[in-house]
Amino acid sequence: MDLTSFSTYWRSVATGTRKGLAGRLLVLALSPVALLYACIQIIRSTLYQKRILTVKRLPRPVISVGNITVGGTGKTPATAFIARVLLARGMKVAVLSRGYGGAMEGQTAIVADGDAIRLDAGQCGDEPYLLAATVPGLMVVMGTDRQRAGMLAMEQLSPDIFLLDDGFQHLRLQRDLNILLVDCAHPFGNGWTLPAGLLREPISAVQRADLVIHTRCPQGFSPPPLAGKPACSARHRLGAALPLSGGPSISFNDLRGTKVLAFAGIGEPEPFFEELRTLGLDVVRTIPLPDHAAYTPDQLAGLGEAFRGSGAEYAVTTEKDGVKLRRLAPEFAQKVLLAPLEFALDDPTTLTGLLNNLLQK
Repeated sequence: MDLTSFSTYWRSVATGTRKGLAGRLLVLALSPVALLYACIQIIRSTLYQKRILTVKRLPRPVISVGNITVGGTGKTPATAFIARVLLARGMKVAVLSRGYGGAMEGQTAIVADGDAIRLDAGQCGDEPYLLAATVPGLMVVMGTDRQRAGMLAMEQLSPDIFLLDDGFQHLRLQRDLNILLVDCAHPFGNGWTLPAGLLREPISAVQRADLVIHTRCPQGFSPPPLAGKPACSARHRLGAALPLSGGPSISFNDLRGTKVLAFAGIGEPEPFFEELRTLGLDVVRTIPLPDHAAYTPDQLAGLGEAFRGSGAEYAVTTEKDGVKLRRLAPEFAQKVLLAPLEFALDDPTTLTGLLNNLLQK
């Protein structure tokens, strides 16, 4: 079993979707490490809560968007959605992102200043670049130390408010609004922390949230109460397909029945593949890749070979993956379509009320 296959198998066990004996034995074998990890996370959270470990502040309000599971809950689309809401109110918004997967990871740098994008995806990572490229007017600063990144933003960009991308576990920075995203299909996986399950920290961490947003919900879903926290539901939908090589967008209605190869290097690729099928595309092959896939020359060559052997008319991937595909062979790039992921709240009243309260302060 190769690394990708094992990752797919482990995730099926960690989400609780695989119930076989082998999966239970794997969880049992990993449970001692998971229990130790959970204890460390509880102690860490308590030390920050008691202010034994230093919690730093920024001179502007901070809104954190994050989760307590590994993999995709739609943090980037949710962050982009909130950023657009704040920008529409005339605010100068700066996103603070770790810059995971970029060549400059670990450094503190400005990705976008609200007018121009200064770094490419290879330098800053796919998520900061995607936010900068798809939300006009947004400032994006990368840095492992978000407080330092925020101070750089204050010195050079003077934002009105900060958005902390994937910040639920970044406890060293004080936040004024803590938003937790929970996947509707398997909110806490099999209930175990890493490495036996999906949880980055025990479920009790939900207590830190000011708002829980259940993502990828079916129509009419009513969010269950979690630790007495305000909750709302959201859906992810695919926008019109964008040709990687440029040109006008293509409605998925016009692609119904078209044979496609689908690939994605995101935390949870299967819902993306299933959405393509729901939209009427004939998905002849799927290729799941690790989250934040680097798309090495060998991977790109392998994708091209797989496409040529699939009989598909197009290859479809996510917009997040698309920012790392500029080195594709031109003849293959012309056949690649990018599917933008759009975030929609079923009822924005709760989020709007919390934003209003924060901004009035």
